[in-house]
Amino acid sequence: MRFAISVIVVCCTVLPAVAQNQPPKCFFFCEPEVKVEPTFTWENLFRPARVAETDDRGNTVITRTERERVFETVIAIDIPTTVPRIGFTFETIVKPFVKGTSPELETELNLEWLRSEDTNGWVGSHFDIIDKYSPGARPGTEDRYTHKLNIELDTALAFLKWTNKPWLRDLEVEGSIDYVATGLPRAGDRFGNVTYLDNASRWSFSLVFVIPLAPLR
Repeated sequence: MRFAISVIVVCCTVLPAVAQNQPPKCFFFCEPEVKVEPTFTWENLFRPARVAETDDRGNTVITRTERERVFETVIAIDIPTTVPRIGFTFETIVKPFVKGTSPELETELNLEWLRSEDTNGWVGSHFDIIDKYSPGARPGTEDRYTHKLNIELDTALAFLKWTNKPWLRDLEVEGSIDYVATGLPRAGDRFGNVTYLDNASRWSFSLVFVIPLAPLR
């Protein structure tokens, strides 16, 4: 019994340490990372659209859509590949404080132009080409999910890398500039008594706090 307990203790202490010292093995897709990302997003960032609203008397008032700030929670799975500077990300996005909203799904192709290993782990940046699957935003599609083409530029800073705590060293703050190319309201689209006079703003900016969940280093 003592011998068996000794073997279990050795396996539980030595084997994980040996595994950490060995480079991960992968065939095209490598070990995924799971992250939770509390996010503040500013929508209608550039060129907010003009809209015309008609009341019951037939009077029309023209206004501009306002810039909005939205809090989102993102669950992300990052999957690096054996191809240099190329990876994939799968995200589920919810807006917990906005009533009546449904989750959004994203599949991303990540193209790194600044690798974190080139900056000793401090800064990394990549372009993302995204298939965004979210509730429809055009007339006739509001009651169903639609695909949208989204392009992002993300830049992350490991602002606590100087610490000796491994779980703190991996925390990041990230800035993301987004352009949604398709699927948003266009000039002439009508929603009830509101008509868009310009294309909806396609630009937004997000401030993201990246918290790794697994694997823990």
